[in-house]
Amino acid sequence: RAKRHIESSLGISSTEKYTLEIYRENLDGDDKEDAIITVNRLQFAIDEAIQNGNVAKRAELAYMGNYNYIFFFDGGLNKISPPIALPSTPQKPLKIAFEHISSAEYKDILIDFRIRNSSFKDIYTVSNHTPRRIFQWKNFDGLGSTSKEAYVFEFEPSSRGPQKEILIYGATFTDPKDNFDPLTYEPILKPSTLLEQRFFYLPQEGKYATEKN
Repeated sequence: RAKRHIESSLGISSTEKYTLEIYRENLDGDDKEDAIITVNRLQFAIDEAIQNGNVAKRAELAYMGNYNYIFFFDGGLNKISPPIALPSTPQKPLKIAFEHISSAEYKDILIDFRIRNSSFKDIYTVSNHTPRRIFQWKNFDGLGSTSKEAYVFEFEPSSRGPQKEILIYGATFTDPKDNFDPLTYEPILKPSTLLEQRFFYLPQEGKYATEKN
């Protein structure tokens, strides 16, 4: 069923090779199991570059574009959502994790994606049967360059409301000594004890913010 819905929504032909993964979790607080479905269309990105005659340039840019998607399966409604595109590097499929952030009754969605030599983390919560992004920050940047930055995340209860606060700590990483591809290599982040930012949820804005010093 997911395969039929995805191929119809994205206009995927019967000959295209793509990857589909299903991650199950309770994402809205009812007693029905929900799911996040990820789709990666790397072959389609390469085929487009070949057809347009710009393979070298597109490869240099890591084929950036709308080739990674998520779909939300609502277990209570028994429906699959329209596609949500995450513009990113298709050589790296999306990474999905779940965490109690908005509520202890259900989990929110953490999505890691690559943009060339950097990595980002999006956090989505499900409201009114629809995933809604409430936070975005870098995991790391500057891979393969002399200017690097990296971060790790912690979540702790807040006195402001039920949504947990997001703590961002600095981290470090080093490039491997041998030749490597900065567009696809996954560095190992070493967290520090330096608290860079603390974010709290703003109900009136429906997203996270931080106080100015």
